[in-house]
Amino acid sequence: MPVNMPLRHELKFFISPKQYYLLSNALDLVLQRDPNGDENNEYHIRSLYFDTVFDDALHDKLSGVQNRDKYRIRIYNLTDKVIKLECKTKVGSLISKRSLSIPRDLCEQLIACDPTGLETTRSGLLSDVYREMTTRLLHPVVIVDYVREAYLHPAEEVRITFDKQLRTGLNSIDLFNPDVPTVPPFDNGEIILEIKYNRVMPPYIRDLINTYCGDAQQSAISKYTWCRRYEGKDY
Repeated sequence: MPVNMPLRHELKFFISPKQYYLLSNALDLVLQRDPNGDENNEYHIRSLYFDTVFDDALHDKLSGVQNRDKYRIRIYNLTDKVIKLECKTKVGSLISKRSLSIPRDLCEQLIACDPTGLETTRSGLLSDVYREMTTRLLHPVVIVDYVREAYLHPAEEVRITFDKQLRTGLNSIDLFNPDVPTVPPFDNGEIILEIKYNRVMPPYIRDLINTYCGDAQQSAISKYTWCRRYEGKDY
């Protein structure tokens, strides 16, 4: 992990539609809506996750390895207007994320597992991707689709998101194809509540969450892992 990378808390919960409805309406009264959302405060996220030839990211997550990385390319609303190369790092119970906007041609090059030219990059993130592609055969493995609704607060950079309609692209890596067949990995359309903040969650926000979702159990939810459940692997 790069020196001085900022680390944040991240809490995840499965919640019911009723809990979502009540908490979402309460947050909408006191927090800021995500400026990227539409009139319903929603936007579509599609991520293409990468893993090594030995599925290290998958097995590290399933084994509960404390320090680990996940690489992905992310687009929004199924367009190439904004393309993000990201590495999400887990350090114990804390998380951090490095993100870099990349052009479509570089995106296509990475999807093709072609690290040509990255050996001279000045970007630490691209340098890490080059290393992983050349030494551990990092390659794209699964598309993860969902709809996100997000609320923000400047104190402690609180970000609360509801991730809905999770779907997996199975074995496809056709990131920009809006017609990629997808299926839900959940049986009951579960909604994922995620809460991120720097050091301490503001008490009144914690009280709101406890009021409407106090009985929800915190869980180490991984959309990436769930979206690989149909591959027939032994896990």
